[in-house]
Amino acid sequence: MTKSVPFMSRPEFLAGSPLVNGQPIAGPGATLPILNPATGETIATLPLLGAREAELAIASNGAALGAWRTRAAAERAGILQSWHALVAQNREDLALPLTAEQGKPLAEARGEIDYAASFIQWFAEEARRVYGEIIPAAADRRSMVLKQPVGIVGAITPWNFPAAMITRKVAPALAAGCTATLKPSELTPLTAFALALEAGVPPGVFNVIAGDAPAIGSVLTGHPDVAKFTFTGSTAVGKYLTAQCASTLKRVSMELGGNAPLIVFDDADIDQAVAGVIASKFRNTGQTCVCANRILVQDGIHDRFAEALAARVAEFRVGNGLEGDTDQGPLITPAAYQKVRDHVDDAVRHGARIITGDQHHDAGELFHQPTVLVGATEAMQLAGEETFGPVAPLFHFKSEAEALALANRTRSGLAAYALTSDMDRFWRVAEALEFGMVGVNTGIVSNETAPFGGIKESGLGREGSRHGIAEFLELKTISLGLSGQVQA
Repeated sequence: MTKSVPFMSRPEFLAGSPLVNGQPIAGPGATLPILNPATGETIATLPLLGAREAELAIASNGAALGAWRTRAAAERAGILQSWHALVAQNREDLALPLTAEQGKPLAEARGEIDYAASFIQWFAEEARRVYGEIIPAAADRRSMVLKQPVGIVGAITPWNFPAAMITRKVAPALAAGCTATLKPSELTPLTAFALALEAGVPPGVFNVIAGDAPAIGSVLTGHPDVAKFTFTGSTAVGKYLTAQCASTLKRVSMELGGNAPLIVFDDADIDQAVAGVIASKFRNTGQTCVCANRILVQDGIHDRFAEALAARVAEFRVGNGLEGDTDQGPLITPAAYQKVRDHVDDAVRHGARIITGDQHHDAGELFHQPTVLVGATEAMQLAGEETFGPVAPLFHFKSEAEALALANRTRSGLAAYALTSDMDRFWRVAEALEFGMVGVNTGIVSNETAPFGGIKESGLGREGSRHGIAEFLELKTISLGLSGQVQA
């Protein structure tokens, strides 16, 4: 057992391997080291897979599809319920490697395992609720609408939520009767392999491969047998992958980058506002697509809010999530750390003032002190780009109209937040914000029962909720002619 991970009752979760057709699969010889971002230590070494292995995975999906899609919905639901039970049962042993490969505090990793499990349970229940329709088209005709699985699904998931982003895609796909091949991030594949090991589905129904990202991605987006492609990641990469899917006109779901505003109005409760910013901005060390990237604070409350937020942020415990209680972990890579530094330095050059944080943290190479700065403006890089780190920039505004104009001035449209005690303003602002999800008086917008997704350049489609399974279903219309009348 590597020294960076405490005792685990399921050590195979740390020594996982890619799975194709229910079996571990070896690569051509090259290997992929998995690093703990908190320590730099190599915690696992995996085979570096590529296009050949992706082709094998899709072939096994195809071989398994007929039997899986024709299983009774109740049977698929039962298998998913068993998967949910195993994930819940092994919560701690799944959280430990998640923290080791991703860096988030162990308490957050446990919460992510719970969150991931919630999608499995939800879509297990939804499997039995895929209903069709009968439409009275005319006196002598009826139109029947069937909902059928789209087919083979290709999925690519990111490193920041290496468990939840998987179950949010794979659970509805399997519930609908699809088979799937998943490519997790090369930075965090161990959690994916562990989840696949526990899925309990027939061979070929759910495959997991990692390695050469461009090679695997090209197969998943270009293979004619893949009917649906789903991706979570940056907008730039999402656009590229969508273009690749166009050659075979695949159905696509894209959950892409954000530039979330969080508006604090004068009438907001300061304690509630600070709690909302903490929940939104600093979860996962600021490395989430729905993080508050721009915090807009009305003049009348600005200084008091800034002081209260800075005091709370200064108390954060920063460190290795496997070595005691922590609130903030490392950035995922040196490039991610450098982007945070560049954004802070650029903001200071353009007149921002730091009121807490700003320095490298002595916990390790990739740790950055949680930072709050005031005097942010639209001229700064952090106004137009996701920082993806523990930096909270505060922007002044005077009026509600000004706040909405600032908030909506972005091509991203994933999430937005507002803090107010005025219920009339609640409705005005919630409806005026041009984003797929809006949190009012809360910094959390996601759960398994509500649709998750963005508008504008933040994506296509929705995950979670009853709408999430619809992304993996096709509608088939059957017209039925009625030849006779009721007999007397």
